[in-house]
Amino acid sequence: MASTREFAFEKADFLKVQQMLFKKAGIKLTDAKEAMVYSRLARRIRAKGLLSFSEYLAVVNSSENELEQFINALTTNLTSFFREPHHFTALADYLRDNPQVTTIWCAASSTGEEPYSIAMVVAEVFGSFKTPIKIIASDIDSKVLAKAKEGVYPLATIAKVSESRQKQFFHKGKGSFEGKVRVVEELRQMVQFKKLNLTEPKWSISSPLDVIFCRNVMIYFDKPTQLKVLTKMVGMLKPQGLYMAGHSENFNMHTNLVRPVGKTIYRPVK
Repeated sequence: MASTREFAFEKADFLKVQQMLFKKAGIKLTDAKEAMVYSRLARRIRAKGLLSFSEYLAVVNSSENELEQFINALTTNLTSFFREPHHFTALADYLRDNPQVTTIWCAASSTGEEPYSIAMVVAEVFGSFKTPIKIIASDIDSKVLAKAKEGVYPLATIAKVSESRQKQFFHKGKGSFEGKVRVVEELRQMVQFKKLNLTEPKWSISSPLDVIFCRNVMIYFDKPTQLKVLTKMVGMLKPQGLYMAGHSENFNMHTNLVRPVGKTIYRPVK
């Protein structure tokens, strides 16, 4: 490919990356991601003091730690507070109508904006940070989980969050933390973060669950993997539970598994 690149990157190298990421994480990389793969993995090659992609991929194959770095580098973490706001309105209504709710799982927590948005809604409905609801947030990427647990974000990330929520749920940084905000400790305590690969056979999540947020994750899987993950998740939901999908995901064709009850909101068929 381009000769101006620091490291040789042949088609065969890209194919190996595609195969490895699919095998280890179930994620399908399209050919259009070739430039992204080069730029992100070139950083790891430099960091390891290696000279080529073939050397690096051999290290990934033999090192669990580098495999984790490899997956971290290639997973995309696009998120924001209250992204797709209709889901949070629906969640608030559901919590008010179903006082017996005990567990919510956010299956792709990324850097934490989604699970903290869920926690804000829960706290608002109950009028307290102390609630009977357990919020579990998982992700395959250990780096974003560490950032999520810390709960520190650029001030700009809460620009679209209402003023009342900003005051109640965030501390604005001062001095060397100027321009940053941190989620208040009481809200951070409401969320339990854990590393989890959705393509692994066993998940460290106890069922039954009341609500699952699995948004804009399935688009990275091929159709058989999507169906496998969806089937497993729906099987973990209570009969009246809710599955929140992403704006680019549609499961209306799986009439044996789910039925739509709102915009990208589904209920199990049981």
